[in-house]
Order: sequence, then C-alpha cells, then structure tokens
Amino acid sequence: MAKRFQPGVISANDLISGKVIYLAANDNWVERLDEGEFITDEARAEVRLELALGQPEIAVGAYVAPAEATETGIRPAHFREDFRATGPSAPARKSWGIN
Repeated sequence: MAKRFQPGVISANDLISGKVIYLAANDNWVERLDEGEFITDEARAEVRLELALGQPEIAVGAYVAPAEATETGIRPAHFREDFRATGPSAPARKSWGIN
C-alpha cells in the first residue's frame, strides 16, 4: 500500500556540518524550516525530491518532511520534524569535536 502524500518541505542533512537543512523555492538549501519551500502538490514534491537527491555533495538523506502552513508560517506536522527543526536537545560536546 502506497503511503498517502502529506504536504511538506524537502529536508535533509548538510553533508559537512550534519545540520538539518531545507530546500528553498530558489533551489538553495536553508537552515530555517520557514524558509523552505512548502509543497502541497505530490508531483511537485517528487520533482523537488529528485533535485535534492541529485545533490549528494551538499545534502544527504533527503525526504519530504510533513509540515503545515499556519498563520505564523510553516510548522512541522510531526514531533520528529519539530525536534529536527529546533536543533539538538543536548549541547554538542567538545570531546566529540563539535563546536
């Protein structure tokens, strides 16, 4: 059974920093969810995802992250995406080599 399409944004992780990034309407990658392109059409999502997957030198693990448009902007539609959009829940440790 095919998974039902949900509107969202193309999300991935930056290859170098590991940060969560989003594909903007101008084809650039941005770090803020509300700057990503909100996609409501499944065919458009497939085209945008194909573009994202074709950039392995920039982004890894691209997928359509469920989101919703609200009066205050684009918001995650799943708690996992909320965690990803707001950053790590624990500070990075210098012993891990992360600043």
